[in-house]
Order: sequence, then structure tokens, then C-alpha cells
Amino acid sequence: MAKIDTYLKAILELNGSDLHFIAGDPARVRQYGELRPIALEPLAADHVKECLYEIMPRLSIERFEAKDGTDFAHSIPGVARFRVNVMRQLNGMGAVFRAIPSKARTMDELNLPEAVRAFCKVNNGLILVTGKTGSGKSTTLAALIDDINTREKGHILTIEDPIEFVHPRKSCLVSQREIGVHAQTFSSALLSALREDPDVILVGELRDLETMSIAVTAAEMGILVMGTLHTNGAAATVDRMVNAFPADKQPHVRTMLSTSLRGVVSQQLIPNANKTGRVAALEILVNTPAVSNLIRQGKMDQLESAMQSGAGNGMRTMDSAIQLLLDRREITGKEAYKKAINKSRFEQFREAS
Repeated sequence: MAKIDTYLKAILELNGSDLHFIAGDPARVRQYGELRPIALEPLAADHVKECLYEIMPRLSIERFEAKDGTDFAHSIPGVARFRVNVMRQLNGMGAVFRAIPSKARTMDELNLPEAVRAFCKVNNGLILVTGKTGSGKSTTLAALIDDINTREKGHILTIEDPIEFVHPRKSCLVSQREIGVHAQTFSSALLSALREDPDVILVGELRDLETMSIAVTAAEMGILVMGTLHTNGAAATVDRMVNAFPADKQPHVRTMLSTSLRGVVSQQLIPNANKTGRVAALEILVNTPAVSNLIRQGKMDQLESAMQSGAGNGMRTMDSAIQLLLDRREITGKEAYKKAINKSRFEQFREAS
């Protein structure tokens, strides 16, 4: 057993999501959104280096020594998989391990709203899941992929950095490619994917203009494309996609998005009322004819209003999602205030215990 596995098993026993393993600091676990030490002694730089080099693949070692940072996946057989980022910092090496469940959770287990479930029943277009790091984007996308894998007969192709959820072949053929191992970049892998007869493409992250451009083109070609962005809010996501392109290309991109976009899910995780876990608050934008028209005309500032009035189509704003969780008593008023966009709506809960 690798030395680091002792720490990783400890965070799993605490139901933690991340291990922070940084030279010069005690090892820490992120538990229900908060970072807590799991030992008192600071980690020695030599010990951190020894633990990390023991598990780093050869390619990752080469990448780390050339660029002072690398990403890879680490598995404890029969226990769990972890997404790992290793970096160099002031006191030596450091790494953050994100725990990945051994199998994707289903849409029922996640209690996803009907509007989100409907997204994986379309056979083409672009679906975006957004939110900050650690907001559960990968878990939501894995549930959508698992549903398609169970129901349909087709080819699902994933492009990730690194591969997170490993999807077994159910009704679909599943091909999973890892950046740095099976392809050099997201854009090159995505371009290649267009020639690999896919029905569904999952892009781990739409990082750059070229990747975004190919993703929109693929959606226009009749492929169902799912991807993530690190943006806060569904309206901001559409705006970010458009503004990634040069000004002279933006009207064309808006037109393409207005027809190919199926929906945007923007999410964040909130500690539950009894402090034993976290629940997801989901903002949902569905591309109705009214929303399509706003995107085509570049009226992104009106998308928020469209979501507020589009409840009949399954749309909701982040504050509405938070209000729903509060009404169900799944979260506390204090947490609702902390996570809300419009604080005044939850002002009465500001000082709640």
C-alpha cells in the first residue's frame, strides 16, 4: 500500500471530499465544505515528496519537473479513486486529492429536477454544467451520462483531465480519453472525436476558444455535447461563451448558441441542516423560444428575468433554488443567506443560529 493511502482512507472515513497534503502544514480534510486538520504535526517536505513521487505516473513526473504542476488520477483498488493536482509551493511540494465515488450516482439518488433529467433525453445540442471548483459538476454530468448509458444504444466519448468517473459499458459503447495520456489537448481530442462516430461527447472542461468553438460546431452537427465551465450563474455562462470569441464572430456565435444550446445548470453545494453532508442548489436555464431569441439578440442581461418567469418550463434562479431547499428545511436560514445572490431576500436569516 502506498504511504499516501493511509491519509486518503482517513478522509474517506470522515466522509471528506478532499485531502490537502501540503509541505509545511498539517494534512487537512475538506469535510462538508469546511477545511479541518486531521493531524497536528506539519508535513515535512521530504515526506511529502516521497509520498507523491511514489504514486505519480512517469508522464506526470516529467510534466511536474518541466512545469512545476501536474494532474493525474490515483486509485486504491476496491476503495476509491482520486483526482490529484500536484504543485510546487513555498515550503516544497503539495497536492490536493479529490475523492471520486467508485461509481456514478444516479439521477434518482441525486434527486435531480425533471428539467435536468429532460436534458439527457435530447439527441443533439449543447448542455453546460457550471459552478466553482467542488460544486458537484462532475457528479451531475456523470449521472446524466449514466442515464444515457442505461437507456440508449450508441457511442459515448468522454474527454477529461484526468478521467474521473469510470463508466462501465451498459447499453452504450463508452470510450474515455485522458488529456496528456491519450491526447495532447481538449481541442485536439474534440476535433478527433468528430471523426469517431460519437452520439454523445462529454468534455471535462471548455477551457479555451478553440475547444468552445469545436464544441458548438459538434452540437450543430447533431451530436449531444456536454461540458463544464467555471462560471457563476447560467446567464453569466452564456455571456462567457459568447465573449470568448472575437467581436466580429460574436453575432454568428450567438446565432449558433440560440439554436444548439439545450440548457445550462449552474450549481453550488450547501451544508445541510443537520451538518451531516451537503445538498445541491441548482439554477436552471432551459433554451425555450423566448430564451433563444434573447441569446440571438445579445440581451444576456434579460436571461435572469426569463428564468424567473420560466418556472413552467422547469427554469429557476439560484435564489429560487435556495428558497426551495429552505422551505423543505434541508438547509438553515443562515446558510441560505451566505449562499444567496440577492442577500436582501434572506436578510431575516442573517443572524440565525
